[in-house]
Amino acid sequence: MASLRDKFYGFFSNDVGIDLGTANTLVYLRGKGIVVNEPSVVAINKKTNQVVAVGAEAKQMLGRTPGHLSALRPLVEGVVSDFEATEEMLSYLIKRAQGVSKKALGPRAVLGVPSGVTDVETRAVRDAALNAGAREVYIIEEPMAAALGIRLPVREAMGSMIVDIGGGNTDIAILSLGGIVRSKNVRIAGDKLNQDIIGHVRSEFKILIGEKTAEAVKHSIGSLLPASSSLEALVRGRDLVTGLPREVVLTDSDIREAISQSIDTLIEGVREVLETTPPEILSDIGRGGIYLVGGGALLRGLDSLLSEWSKVPVHVADDPLTAVVRGTGVVLENLDEHRNLLIEHEEDVE
Repeated sequence: MASLRDKFYGFFSNDVGIDLGTANTLVYLRGKGIVVNEPSVVAINKKTNQVVAVGAEAKQMLGRTPGHLSALRPLVEGVVSDFEATEEMLSYLIKRAQGVSKKALGPRAVLGVPSGVTDVETRAVRDAALNAGAREVYIIEEPMAAALGIRLPVREAMGSMIVDIGGGNTDIAILSLGGIVRSKNVRIAGDKLNQDIIGHVRSEFKILIGEKTAEAVKHSIGSLLPASSSLEALVRGRDLVTGLPREVVLTDSDIREAISQSIDTLIEGVREVLETTPPEILSDIGRGGIYLVGGGALLRGLDSLLSEWSKVPVHVADDPLTAVVRGTGVVLENLDEHRNLLIEHEEDVE
């Protein structure tokens, strides 16, 4: 049952849960569900220092801006790198989530952050949300939020394992009894794989392609296991010898070769976490398996590769892209019940 305080806030404010990601930011509106899913990109007019676009509109400008405009990602590897741009982005997205039904009080906000972030990084996220209009801010670690989002039994005396592969970082965590038992944050995720593809195409084909092209080809033909028939994609870029446009056909084999080293590093991170996990919890994981969430979970063959290596079942969560924001929504719907799962909230820092 919701407390009187929850009912009061529910009447006077539109509470939000936010998955503040390196690649995408999602917003959950209490009682409504996920209402915003936008790229974490901000376009700024450098002459006036004003924000001219946020989200999908700003992402279209990446690599195409004139001298007086700058399109940037305000988060790097899951943490705030440009405070003012993050604040502007959050303000825009919160207002968009609330729409025309604004209420008297600013919203309470539950935000996910990577596991193991520093106090300074946590404070930066909290302050950005407060400056963007939030009345109260609650912080939860993303693996815990993701586990809540996919309904894992995080409060029980049973071990669960989450691998959250985002845009800037991968969170690997073991959960039990409402806490994180072991975790590791690996700076290998979607953005790094894009850079691997760019580097491979540059070295093998002497063509320079952009990050959006690399991401598109990763989604269309990326596969960690050979398919029955070769997957191919045509990419266009700048010939590094002539400086003129040129196109080349890439195959799934090219993508595997490009990202193999990063995938090995990711698997090594999973191994390190499993090696330090208590035996009883390891036994639970052997039965229940490893759960993949985040955009990287959709990479073809990753679940099979991890399962083959670890000898443990590996499951791709339903709708892995929204697992974290769904978890913030679970917290929002009953803050009192989930308060002990938070790592920081308003009362802690007053």
